Amino acid sequence: MKKNDQDITLSNSDNTSSKDFETDKIKTTNVNILLNRVRLDKKRTLKKRIILVLILATMVSSLAIFFII
Repeated sequence: MKKNDQDITLSNSDNTSSKDFETDKIKTTNVNILLNRVRLDKKRTLKKRIILVLILATMVSSLAIFFII
């Protein structure tokens, strides 16, 4: 009788370990996707800031040239 009970518990633990592995795999994929989104967002904000600084610099320099002339 004890052997039958032990077989059942072993088979149950195998199922839970495979489920844990699958969830770990899914979590890793989701983390990578999120990290890629963060990197892309940083690139976008950097581009926006650079464009804004260039526009402001152009406006200030054009105003300075206008008032000098």
